[in-house]
Formats: sequence, C-alpha cells, structure tokens
Amino acid sequence: SQYSAVDTNPLSVYIMQPIWNKIIKIVPLWIAPNLLTFSGFVMILVNYFLISFYDWDYTASGTSPGLVPTWVWLFSAFTTFCAYALDSIDGKHARRTQSSTPLGELFDHGLDSWATSIFVLSFFSVCSRDNGKTGVSVYTMYIYLSIVLFNFMCSHWEKYNTGVLFLPWGYDISQVVLITAYLLTGAVGVEVWQKPFLFGYYITDALVILLIGFSLFLSFPQTLYNIHRAHLKKTLKNDSLYEGLLPVVSPLLLFVLLTVWVVLSPSNILAKQPRLFLWMVGVAFSNVICKVIICQMSSTRPELFHWFLFPLALVVYTAISGLLGWTEEAVLAVLTALVTAAHVHFGVCVGTQLSEHLNIYIFSLKKRVQE
Repeated sequence: SQYSAVDTNPLSVYIMQPIWNKIIKIVPLWIAPNLLTFSGFVMILVNYFLISFYDWDYTASGTSPGLVPTWVWLFSAFTTFCAYALDSIDGKHARRTQSSTPLGELFDHGLDSWATSIFVLSFFSVCSRDNGKTGVSVYTMYIYLSIVLFNFMCSHWEKYNTGVLFLPWGYDISQVVLITAYLLTGAVGVEVWQKPFLFGYYITDALVILLIGFSLFLSFPQTLYNIHRAHLKKTLKNDSLYEGLLPVVSPLLLFVLLTVWVVLSPSNILAKQPRLFLWMVGVAFSNVICKVIICQMSSTRPELFHWFLFPLALVVYTAISGLLGWTEEAVLAVLTALVTAAHVHFGVCVGTQLSEHLNIYIFSLKKRVQE
C-alpha cells in the first residue's frame, strides 16, 4: 500500500520542517535511511540506560537533587534532539535516495512505538517520584504513560481504517517540551520542578493536565472525526464495525490486565519496581502495535487476542490471588526480560524476512545479489 501521511501542526510546518530541510542536506547520499532511524533509537536507549544508572527507582531528583550529574541532563537534551531530528529526516532522506520501502515504513513506526514509552520513562526522572512533598506518584506515571501510548495507538488505528496517517500534533510539541525540560534541568537543577510555579501548582502538574487535555479533547476526537469523515466519503478500508475495531481489542485488554495487576497487587508491585513494570508496559504495548502496523500495511486482519495476553493473564491471576507471594517481583523481572527478548526477536525476524522479500539490505543502499 502507498504510504500517505498528513501533518497539519503549525509548529511542525513552519518551524521544524525548515530546520529538517537544512539538516538533510548534510546527510551523505550513501547512508541508508534505516541507519538514521536506528541511530536515533539507539541514542534514546543509551540515554534511558544512563539515567536509569543514576536513578533506578525515580527518587534521585526528589531526595538528593545532585545525584544525577548536570551533564546527564544536557546529554538527555542532546540525544532527544538528535533522535527527534533523525526521526524527522529519515523519510525525507528515503525519498531523496529513492529508497522508500515498506520495510523503512515499518522500521520507522515500529521503533517509534517503542521509543514513545522510553521518552516518557526517561522524563519521569526529571519530575521524580512522590516523596510526600513534591514529585508525581507511580500511579500518575502509569496513567501518564498509558495515555501517551493510547494516543499513539489511536493514530495507527485511524490509519488502519482510513489508510492515512494523520500525524498527531502532540508529537512535535512533546519533543520540544522534553528538550526544553532537560535543558532547564541542566541549567537550573532539578529544584525547578520542586517549587510551586503558579497558584501553588508545580510545572509537573501543568504538564500532566496539558497531556490529558490534549489527548482527550484534541487527539481522540480528531481520530474519531477523521474515521467518521472517511465513512461518509465511503473511503473506509473496512466495511464492518467489527473489523474496524479489531486492532483496539488487544491494546485495551492489555491495559485492563496491567491495571488490574497495578491496583490489586498484594506487594504493591508498581511502587516496588516502577522502572521494571513501566518498561514492561512499554515493550508489550509496542509489540501489540507493531502487529497492527503490519496488518495495516499488508491489508490483513489483526488477530483478536495478541499472544502476550495469555501469559500476562496467568501472571496477573497468580499475583493478585496471592499465589506468587514474595516471588512477585522476581516473576515481574523474568516476564519483563522475556517480553523484551521476544520483542527484539520479533523485530529482527520481521526485518530479515522483509529485506529478503524486497531484495534489499536493512542498513545499506546496495541491492542484494539475486541467488
């Protein structure tokens, strides 16, 4: 299917696009677009693990403000900007080198679906965990992450139904906010997040309210409106309501199961291991969405129940019924490792199969020699 995306965000159209058009000119023509995409993702990962090293349990900023060195925040701003730039120019570069392929589209959106949660998880270190005075609670973090992922899901669910990806306005805005937040933290220190800034509200409160407002009153209604418009114009990809709603079944069930675990966990698993739990949420979600992206690109029907829902349901049941007892954290660690390994394996397999099928290399513009 021909890739089509629509971007109407003024920030993107008037400010960022001209910047990307300048940057793209310095990229050598022999570099494969997927290499740009992947480099951006690796930078996000490196940054995430660096922050995790200094702040495993999200308490550093709230308890001992100097614990994360200033250079780490500046490095975060730098890597976030680079990843944002690379993610914005990879498609332009593909058109420039006439190497746009379905593999590139899948590679880009697939890595985006994972990067989305990693951006959010890195940012939580800035606002820090609730320590009674400042910070956000781990439950707020979970809800915040879920909303961001819900937004991501919406734009791909919309593309599944309309064939057009309407780029969410929130994307460019969130990237600029992230970079600014890291620079501010590097310049002033994490203390800036721990002082009320307007009417007794903290900056973090404002960001949470903005995010929820953006999602519920802008992104989601826009998605429904675009699908409705396609329905009126008779350009919908799917005839039945059942088929149209298929892609959202697994993500919603995933969210329900995870929320049941968070709320009913006897050992309060989210408070004990927020980093592990939220990472697992992000990876599981990314895997579910990647399947939807593949179905949407290949015009096939997604399965009703994603495979991960079954082991997760089992773990959640044994956890909340108290059967796991003190092993709950260990089981979460094993589950997180398995899901991450499965997701990476899935990505490598799909990438290899597509590159063989399309007779191209993933990270090189050289053509494969026909056997």
